[in-house]
Amino acid sequence: MLGACHHDCPDTCAWEVTVVDGEAVRLRGSASHPVTRGTLCPKVNRYLDRVRHPDRVLTPLRRTGRKGAGEFEPIGWDVAVAEIAARMSALRDVGRAESILQYSFAGTQGLVQMGVVIDALFDALGASDVHRELCGTTSWLGAARVLGRPFGVDPESLRRSRTLVLWGTNTRITNRHFWPVVEEARANGATIVVVDPVRTDTAREADVFVQPRPGTDVALVLGLVHVLDRDGLLDHDWLAERTTGWDELRTSAAGWTPERTAVETGVDAERITWLAHRMATHTPTGVRMLIGPEHRENGAEIQRAVTMLPAVLGSWREAGGGLARSTQQWAFSALALPTQRPRRRTVNMARLGQVLTEPRGDDPHIEMLFVHNSNPATIVPDQNRVVAGLEREDLFTVVVEQFVTDTARYADIVLPATTQIEQLDLVHSWGHLYLALNQPAIAPRGEALPNTEIARRLATALGIDDPTIQRSDEQVVRDLLDSGHPFLDGIDYELLATQGWARLAVPDGLRPHVDEIAGVPTRAMRLGALDPSRGSEWHGRTDFPLSLISRKQHPKFLNANYAAFPAHWPSSGRPSLQIHPLDARERGVVTGDLVRVHNDRGSLTLAVEVTDDLQPGLVAIPFGWWNRSTPEGRAVNALTNPRVGDDDRGSAYFHDTFVQVTPADGTGSHDADAASAAAMLTP
Repeated sequence: MLGACHHDCPDTCAWEVTVVDGEAVRLRGSASHPVTRGTLCPKVNRYLDRVRHPDRVLTPLRRTGRKGAGEFEPIGWDVAVAEIAARMSALRDVGRAESILQYSFAGTQGLVQMGVVIDALFDALGASDVHRELCGTTSWLGAARVLGRPFGVDPESLRRSRTLVLWGTNTRITNRHFWPVVEEARANGATIVVVDPVRTDTAREADVFVQPRPGTDVALVLGLVHVLDRDGLLDHDWLAERTTGWDELRTSAAGWTPERTAVETGVDAERITWLAHRMATHTPTGVRMLIGPEHRENGAEIQRAVTMLPAVLGSWREAGGGLARSTQQWAFSALALPTQRPRRRTVNMARLGQVLTEPRGDDPHIEMLFVHNSNPATIVPDQNRVVAGLEREDLFTVVVEQFVTDTARYADIVLPATTQIEQLDLVHSWGHLYLALNQPAIAPRGEALPNTEIARRLATALGIDDPTIQRSDEQVVRDLLDSGHPFLDGIDYELLATQGWARLAVPDGLRPHVDEIAGVPTRAMRLGALDPSRGSEWHGRTDFPLSLISRKQHPKFLNANYAAFPAHWPSSGRPSLQIHPLDARERGVVTGDLVRVHNDRGSLTLAVEVTDDLQPGLVAIPFGWWNRSTPEGRAVNALTNPRVGDDDRGSAYFHDTFVQVTPADGTGSHDADAASAAAMLTP
């Protein structure tokens, strides 16, 4: 049976499921799909183990113990739906529907199961909602300030690049199916440049590695623009005809000599000059940037600055040049997504801890939390406050899940969710231009249901008569495809059911923002002044002198979806703190020692990994581990910064986090038995 991966990943692989006697016995990547090329990533290679896992939730559960204990009893669907609907009805009927918070994110990227139907249920109910902007939106806003609606170039076109810059993206780990394009470009003579504050697996494979201090990307761009202008490397006819704001940008860059930029960013002046010349003279120049750099107060400004580079250079003129960021804009422009939705009271999802424990004056008082497609107790910053909110006895929490996650442990009712091979969905990508139809290969295990059917049952129990909710999943897919948009020419349900996938009707080599394309702006690209100041104080405070980033670095689980399964863990079986040798020596610790990593939000006990992949002053803890992976019962988000913009939009400032690191026993712990340490830290 043909289908597609649903994970929040730019690769969105097409797959084929082999079924024997009603059981899925094999899952493999589609060999015919131009991006998947017959291979799946290390985490999804084991997806059938997830489907059959003995710990999977297969019946509705009701809490029997204290919140957080993870103690439940099975109940039937009728009982579960009745209890949930009764709670919702009671709040709705007294005018407190906004005290119900729908909390969801991208646990599945499939458009049907992600939200089209279940969102309509909460729209009709009048519940509060979240801005689903933990990642992605900040980057979009920064690019949009330059391009309008920011259609990036087709990533496959970058095989034509002669200079390919991977900026803040660890392609080999988080976007591995794009790497063959990188290798094709290199085989055709391209130089591969990686810009990243960490020497990642991708940086090790680059021709040239540029390692700026964290958050100083805007200063680096200003230094590059300075060299481009100083050395006469720009096409002023292009700037006059295709951009606005060049004079303001030129003024911003005037003082950013390579020497000054080197002091600010830590990148050698000679390398800054070389990179500017390389991007200007060895064209086409393509820049690949996803969402990595956005998790900062100046995240939108970083994306805006990097988006300006190909605009200044005129890189968009050539196929293989320009900015390749999220391709989601292409699919969302083509599909008939709901647009006339009622306005609901909405809060930034990164502020969940505050909303549940210390709401601001304009926040709703939350009495009921309904979580689907998300595990906020793991993925949301300020984790201690999130958990404190989930522990509230007056908060009734429902979690739709496949396993008892960190969040589900605090639920009053857990509802069993289907896996991707048990449900129908239309899957788009934010890393390429292909749509895929995911067809159910097997019947749902146990009593698991897709989100759409859960929404239908709740709507019926609540007396909500909305035909958009009661549509079959197939009809929802057909309706999404029925937009009449030229990007969908020749694509219908029957084609996808037969072939599994189809490329949007976007010609190869098309130049967005230059060629005339329906719905893609070609007005002048907006340059303008850049402000590098907010990224400069990267060493933080004297009490917490180390800058912390939470990296996606384990190929078998890049996010929280697979962190419960030992087969997906690194060989150590535990998370670790990566630290530079100079900072480790100052603290008297070596690889394998236990340290206390702490700030004013929380504390973790972790084993040390000393590595010069990081810069002095920078430490890293992997993202995605569940809370039971440390003695404190917390993970990296116990430390991370939950602040968001004053307008309550965009990503939290995860990477604007500062910590102190001290030996766990106060003197150093390298004499401790390593096996005992591992046993303490292993879930």
